[in-house]
Amino acid sequence: MTSTATDPQTRTRDIEAVTAVVADLERAQNTENVDAFVALFREDAIWTTGGGRLLVGRDAIAAFTRTVLPGAMTETVGSYEVVHVLFLRPDVAAVKVRQSVERRDGKADGEAYEGSPMYVMTKDDGRWLLAANQNTVVVG
Repeated sequence: MTSTATDPQTRTRDIEAVTAVVADLERAQNTENVDAFVALFREDAIWTTGGGRLLVGRDAIAAFTRTVLPGAMTETVGSYEVVHVLFLRPDVAAVKVRQSVERRDGKADGEAYEGSPMYVMTKDDGRWLLAANQNTVVVG
């Protein structure tokens, strides 16, 4: 994982903070906790789903998530690894993530897949939040 850094201590804390947001996202999805998931987004956030659907605003993200997340993780479990952080400004970070979704029963067939999300996060009042996000499934 890399970043553009002017103050190494601040950058280290910011990388830890954006990594914590990704960990919170992983936990919220795996536990199917819609409220915890939605709380990670800015009010005006945009989200493009793995299927290409554009959602604008936290309310739209919440409404969509309430229809898909409950029950979505009964057969699978996801893991998320931050692989690159690029600070566009001190309060804006582009965060590339490696996502792996596997069957809970360990079988190789069926629901397993890899994703390659990109999260643009902003630091608002000292808290990193998801702002502009693309959830992409890796094909082939």
